[in-house]
Amino acid sequence: MSRKVKMRIWRGDVKGGEFKDVSVDANEGEVVLDVIHRVQGTQMPDLAVRWNCKAGKCGSCSMEINGKPRLACMTRMNSFAEDETITVTPLRAFPVIRDLVTDVSFNYKKAMEVPAFEGPTDLKPGEYRMQQVDVERSQEFRKCIECFLCQDTCHVIRDHEENKKSFAGPRFFIRIAELDMHPLDRLRNRKQKAQEEHGLGMCNITKCCTEVCPEHIKITDNAIIPMKERVVDVKYDPVRWLGSKIRKREGIN
Repeated sequence: MSRKVKMRIWRGDVKGGEFKDVSVDANEGEVVLDVIHRVQGTQMPDLAVRWNCKAGKCGSCSMEINGKPRLACMTRMNSFAEDETITVTPLRAFPVIRDLVTDVSFNYKKAMEVPAFEGPTDLKPGEYRMQQVDVERSQEFRKCIECFLCQDTCHVIRDHEENKKSFAGPRFFIRIAELDMHPLDRLRNRKQKAQEEHGLGMCNITKCCTEVCPEHIKITDNAIIPMKERVVDVKYDPVRWLGSKIRKREGIN
């Protein structure tokens, strides 16, 4: 069974744009991405939208639906009232390329700033051994599909363009937390680097990133807050502070 729905779709590019109102059919069981494709096929053949898997696993179809960052392929049409107008816009925190497509290259630049895993020098690849409990500790963070919804909703980035130079954002805090928990990683000062180089202290724990995560990763509670606590522990413990100064002087990470 189908019904008519009203959509307001933002059209434009970096120079500016406007909303276009459309009325389109929506069938039972469909998601927002299905309806956007129908608009492409019947009314706006040049509408730009990024998508790939249509299964909530690639993170490509990130956009803002009624003001909330969401995956279009995971937002069901029956979650809206029948007379509700569905407003679709590009991610607000990133520059628009065209229509619903944004330039998210900021995130890839930040990814390159996070040092990679450094394995033990006395073991060859394939010889690494870990306890199951250590594997499970960071398993949650590896669920990230890099949809960047958390980056988009984070007000430190969203409302303050100038912060992008010094703030990595929640997606990369969970990456740093994952590596910091790895028992075989040789780079032992990741949490300090998160504070000093990636802006961990700028996060004020609103938990908005956790609320929009399609993988239900507890970004704030399980990654950001524990790292903040460990950073403070090191900074204000006199013995650990002295030890860190000695290690830094000796060139030990």
